[in-house]
Amino acid sequence: MRQRLWKAWVVGLSVMVVIPHMAWSLTEDEKNNIELYERLSRGVVNITSTVLERDFFFNIVPRQGAGSGSVIDEKGYILTNHHVIEDARKLEVTLYSGKKYAAKFIGSDPNSDVAVLKIDAPKKDLTVIPMGTSKDLKVGQKVLAIGNPFGLGQTLTTGVVSSVGRTLRAPGGALVEDIIQTDASINPGNSGGPLIDSSGFMIGVNTAIFSPIGANVGIGFAIPIDTVKQVVRELIDKGYYSYPWIGATLMTLFPDFAEALKLRVFRGAMIVELVSGGPADKAGLRGGKTRVQVGNTIIVVGGDIIVSIEGQAVESTEDFMRILRRYRPGDKVALDVVHWEGDRDRVTVVLGERPRGYGMR
Repeated sequence: MRQRLWKAWVVGLSVMVVIPHMAWSLTEDEKNNIELYERLSRGVVNITSTVLERDFFFNIVPRQGAGSGSVIDEKGYILTNHHVIEDARKLEVTLYSGKKYAAKFIGSDPNSDVAVLKIDAPKKDLTVIPMGTSKDLKVGQKVLAIGNPFGLGQTLTTGVVSSVGRTLRAPGGALVEDIIQTDASINPGNSGGPLIDSSGFMIGVNTAIFSPIGANVGIGFAIPIDTVKQVVRELIDKGYYSYPWIGATLMTLFPDFAEALKLRVFRGAMIVELVSGGPADKAGLRGGKTRVQVGNTIIVVGGDIIVSIEGQAVESTEDFMRILRRYRPGDKVALDVVHWEGDRDRVTVVLGERPRGYGMR
């Protein structure tokens, strides 16, 4: 009996020795995760924003929010989301080392949900996260998210690109195209942090989740880095991003409106009002003149209806704005329009720069 017990103990001991040894046998994927985290997590920062608001008794009290960001160069520029720093009176950045720095607001663009801050930190304390490209991303490829979810700094989650080409409405009201969808866990506080590919390049900026419970359910979204790169240089240079502008208020023409008004075209972006001296006005386009009631809706009619821009079909105001944002102020664009009387025309418009604070059109 004693002999059997001793043998059993020996077998158990051998198992105890083998299990820890097996636990250290890392897969190549695990090694990649560890290497990327150890190399890049030092470039991910925590951002604390202080906003002043009124309490129940209308007293002004500070409220703090938290988000994430990425160091993008050795001068101390920090990339994050616009909604992370929106309306903040005070901004503080905490580095991987725990050092805290007061952050200076450099610029932001609500229509792409991108913002840039700057801290005065020594180069030796800054680890730059290199920007890659979001072009040709494949559904299924591995991605990693590093951030500050729920205030828990330096958290790594992994997943895959779940979908590409999504459209998301930014805080400024514009539709951002080519949004990356991922199942890597993104939670409140992750906003502004990097989405990284398996080669260690930032391919997106984590911005939002779809969730009925306010926490991750496997549907997260990131702004593509190619969109970010278009915006970030202007934010650093002048604090805002210049959008093209035609100087007109537009309204989507729906088929039922067109039928009621006996128009010869059923879809497009109808010009309701022109800005005097604006690009569309200078090009000879026509705005609306008369108010009419169609069903329960009052609309201004008589203006030209834009049906294409540079040969690309326009069926709504959102179509027009989406295509227009691919161009820059100063560019010439050809608009195919249908005049109210039914004649078709092609008009060339020299795009202006949208005045700051002006609406999307």
